[in-house]
Amino acid sequence: MQRFHVKKGDEVVVLAGTERGKRGKVITILTGKQRVIVEGVRMIKKHQRKSQQHPQGTIIEREGSIHISNVMSAEKFDARAAKRGVAPENT
Repeated sequence: MQRFHVKKGDEVVVLAGTERGKRGKVITILTGKQRVIVEGVRMIKKHQRKSQQHPQGTIIEREGSIHISNVMSAEKFDARAAKRGVAPENT
């Protein structure tokens, strides 16, 4: 089993991509694909077919996955920013 620099429940900052700079908690780690799902980041729309709960069908928004190399622990990120003399952003 691989070891990663973040764990489930850690607060992370996205370093690259369209969601750059966003913060959130790690919901799940997909070890086989080396990806993480972060709360509130990379929201995708999933279409649900008709069912008893949703007789008309529905569109659900949920989090997509991000490659693990594109996230960093928020503590490490803030320490790095403080070392450079840049005020951390509260997003």
